Amino acid sequence: MQLPYRALWLSVVGAASGMLAACGGSHAAAPSGPFQFKPQVTVVTLRSQSVNLTRELPGRTAPYLVAEVRPQVSGIVKRRLFTEGAYVKAGQPLYEIDDAIYRAQLDSAQATLLKARATLEAARLAAKRSAELVKVDAVSAQDNDNAIAAERQAEADVAAAQAAVESGSINVAYAHIASPISGRIGKSTVTQGALVTANQEAALATVTKLDPIYVDVNQSSGEYLQFQREVGNGFVRSGQGAAAKILLEDGSSYGHEGKLQFADVTVEQSTGNFLLRVLVPNPDQLLMPGMYVRAVISEGVLPNGLLVPQQGVTHDPQGRATALIVATNGTVEQRVVRATRAIGNHWLVDAGLTAGDRVIVEGLQKVQPGMPVDAVEAPMSAQQSPAAATRTASIAN
Repeated sequence: MQLPYRALWLSVVGAASGMLAACGGSHAAAPSGPFQFKPQVTVVTLRSQSVNLTRELPGRTAPYLVAEVRPQVSGIVKRRLFTEGAYVKAGQPLYEIDDAIYRAQLDSAQATLLKARATLEAARLAAKRSAELVKVDAVSAQDNDNAIAAERQAEADVAAAQAAVESGSINVAYAHIASPISGRIGKSTVTQGALVTANQEAALATVTKLDPIYVDVNQSSGEYLQFQREVGNGFVRSGQGAAAKILLEDGSSYGHEGKLQFADVTVEQSTGNFLLRVLVPNPDQLLMPGMYVRAVISEGVLPNGLLVPQQGVTHDPQGRATALIVATNGTVEQRVVRATRAIGNHWLVDAGLTAGDRVIVEGLQKVQPGMPVDAVEAPMSAQQSPAAATRTASIAN
């Protein structure tokens, strides 16, 4: 009973297969020629744009003015007249030294001056009488000359006494030590009752002016020469000001912009760097002397710069920086580029690419030079580049 059913099943399957073969005969022809698959890639079309070149340099803050307060006379400190860490004004009293000895010396000098003036008055009268008597031969010429000399000697004594009074007044004034500048005063190194000496080595206190404040940074002489060469060749337009943006140690931006004051004229032989000094407003005194900061200094403007997303630049086995572009015929072409400046997440390309080139930024792993591709332009948000450029090490020769 099983054999007839099996034969019937095989005949049905065979008939169905034949019908399917007959029905599909008209569609069995394969497409002629090789099948070409075009991978899709994302490109960015390069456009010339004005780029503000800056350089980010490390540095440290330095006070605008520093005054170390030292005594100019010796004595015992009677009082300290300031609060440590407070703001003091120029001329504000800081210390009071016992001035009893200097006042006594001043009083003595003033008494000597009075005595000298009295002697001078007597000498003038004697010289006047002698001048009248010599005319009638009542006194000898020698006596008249002596009277004139005595008058001049008395005048000299008065001048010396006046100088002694002035010196005594200065010593009395020096016993009251005042702040030479306005600023923040630090801790006091002496207390009431301490003995201090004139022009001693240790300062009594230090007054520092913090607004404005300096930021001292170092630039290598090689970078300076490169920039000057670019300006001389016309690649970079200088004269855009010397503004400087300050970045704090935690990476945040400081709220006030500084100005480049000067560049030193001497290169440090051990490092090959020279000093750049930036003057920065510091009204809130957030910046303190000795803090580590970074200064982003404006150098110039590149009128026609080409910015390429960093993911579009790779290196070949020889270490050269390369970029893959989509040529006008729709195939991939490799270019060797030279890029020496990083601008955020972009490279500023100096050679190897031109405006209008379509650089592949996505799908690089799927393509190779000479392969036809389907190019899709990247969204505009992905093509936006920062306005300022920061120089970095060269990635290609």
